[in-house]
Amino acid sequence: MYKIIRAEELTTNIYLMDVEAPRVAKRCEPGQFVIVRTDENGERIPLTICDYDREKGTITIVFQTVGAETFKMASMKEGDYFHDFVGPLGRPSDLVEEDIEELKKKKIVFIAGGVGTAPVYPQVKWLHEKGIDCDVIVGAKNKDLLILEKEMKAVATNLYVTTDDGSYGRSGMVTTTLESLVKEEGKEYDHCVAIGPMIMMKFVALLTKKLEIPTIVSLNPIMVDGTGMCGACRVTVGDQIKFACVDGPEFDGHLVDFDEAMKRQQLYKTAEGRAFLKAKEGDTHHGGCGNCD
Repeated sequence: MYKIIRAEELTTNIYLMDVEAPRVAKRCEPGQFVIVRTDENGERIPLTICDYDREKGTITIVFQTVGAETFKMASMKEGDYFHDFVGPLGRPSDLVEEDIEELKKKKIVFIAGGVGTAPVYPQVKWLHEKGIDCDVIVGAKNKDLLILEKEMKAVATNLYVTTDDGSYGRSGMVTTTLESLVKEEGKEYDHCVAIGPMIMMKFVALLTKKLEIPTIVSLNPIMVDGTGMCGACRVTVGDQIKFACVDGPEFDGHLVDFDEAMKRQQLYKTAEGRAFLKAKEGDTHHGGCGNCD
């Protein structure tokens, strides 16, 4: 059992929790995720780690209510317990594995959309602790849906906030701000990390390819089971079949087939769609077992 130390609603339907999980906190790195279950009959929910405190033995998660299980999670309070809290899972951020001195030479920009701000934060914080500068663009539909602005401002070298409706910060999409920074304000970047809705990451990748900025995206939004067994997060990266949960969640954004991945997301929502994918993809349908039997 894993005790909830803190529980709060950040904004409408978006919640933050600190969970007591010392073994996970001891080993996790930015970019990895955990799988949680509210009780023994609960659905498995993969969530990217938002923050961690090795000394206190806590993990911070942020989630949005999108279904029955996350709605149940939102009702949990400080002092309640998760039945399962498994991790760390997935591969750490590519930045964690690089030489620190080489990282200091890079001009890095992070682009976060909506709840994607949560998994961006630990990477930016990790860089800040290592003395590495980076810019961050955070986007939301409107001011009320922005999260972790104060926390991000404390660790980012420059924070650019943008809202689709222009109610706060810069007006427009995150891509508009990135293009403006590069073309109008003279910014130069040689590494980009984008995390958010699939459609946002698709258009960021299209822009950064045009701007010749190598780009990493996190495909945590399409994960369901978190082990590769369900086949939900199957994606084509270049000429290879990958699974976000076991091979990622981070991939080269310029190689990800976003259109195929988003189409699969829609098909996967129905039993008929899953049956179609199983028949079409055969032995590559699942990542964990290698086949559907």
